[in-house]
Amino acid sequence: MIFIGFLLSIAAIGFLCWLLFTLAVFALPFFAGVTAGTWAYGTGAGWLGAIVVGFVAAGLTFGIGQFLLATVRPTWARLLIAAAFVAPAVVAGFHATHGIMKHTMPSETWQTVFSVIGAIAVGIVAFVRITGMAASDPSAGHVSHA
Repeated sequence: MIFIGFLLSIAAIGFLCWLLFTLAVFALPFFAGVTAGTWAYGTGAGWLGAIVVGFVAAGLTFGIGQFLLATVRPTWARLLIAAAFVAPAVVAGFHATHGIMKHTMPSETWQTVFSVIGAIAVGIVAFVRITGMAASDPSAGHVSHA
């Protein structure tokens, strides 16, 4: 029985890490959506209105970011846009890793060390995915010779 619990724990941690890496790209749109939804609810929009406003804000944030990455040419500006998406992913990666480490490691120093390593890993993955999505745009990089 203990062996099954151990295997299930490993599987759960693996699934959560995969989910974190997959969803890291959407940390900024998620935060924007939650903030806009909370604001809408506070102004009297109700639950349904807050959910709609949150989804619209999240979609616009992600769409505008992808549009800017596909159209802005200076490298420094593209890096700033990517950094705006990567920074919340790094924060989320730190806290997610720290939450796992608090349950598996008694030393607070090592919890912090591994949390920073997790944050860096999530940040790198988010950066690669964000720049990869912009690079995979079929219209990016093609010049019309009409």
